Amino acid sequence: MTDGEDHRAVAAAAPGQGGGPAAAEIGVGPWLGPWPEDECYDAELLRAGDRRNVVDRYRYWTVEAIRADLDTRRHPFHVAVENWAHDLNIGSVVRTANAFNAAGVHIVGRRRWNRRGAMVTDAYLHVRHHPDAAALAGWARAESLPILGIDNLPGSVPLETSVLPLRCVLLFGQEGPGLSEDARRACGVVLSIAQYGSTRSINAGAAAAIAMHAWVRAHAAPTA
Repeated sequence: MTDGEDHRAVAAAAPGQGGGPAAAEIGVGPWLGPWPEDECYDAELLRAGDRRNVVDRYRYWTVEAIRADLDTRRHPFHVAVENWAHDLNIGSVVRTANAFNAAGVHIVGRRRWNRRGAMVTDAYLHVRHHPDAAALAGWARAESLPILGIDNLPGSVPLETSVLPLRCVLLFGQEGPGLSEDARRACGVVLSIAQYGSTRSINAGAAAAIAMHAWVRAHAAPTA
């Protein structure tokens, strides 16, 4: 047990498979010593250990407590993604939105989406559904949030030279076709991501990460 971990049990290294090098087990083991009394802690995790993909400050915390703590410092940008064909990239977009602590995620189109790639990070976010782009646009108007589309379309403005507003919605299209016609009409502006190779486009998950990081570089102070 190290000074930085207090009563948290350190996960033991697990042997690698197939004769490979040892791989460290993710997370921490059962809590050592008297249990903390703060309501943010989850009794089952204290008992069995916490193997979730969360930063150390949230070890052993309940999902509700983590979400509530994140709510106190959400960034004021939202992420929206069209979902017409059960796109596998949506989970990656959601996971990145959690990493950058977006104010919310909006699924546009089909209500059901592929959660596998999200790795349960949607539990720590506020996820809303909108049946179509017009519904998203109506919600954004009510919240006084401009919608910025991200797609490499004729007439789009380079993301690299644009100043992203502090409060906004970043809208991403379906993998392959990109933003639908309805989604384009909902956007105040469409931003493009510069590419230098032979491929026509990058996948929605990668585009979302680039755009969100551009917002972070403009508006968020680096964490320690």
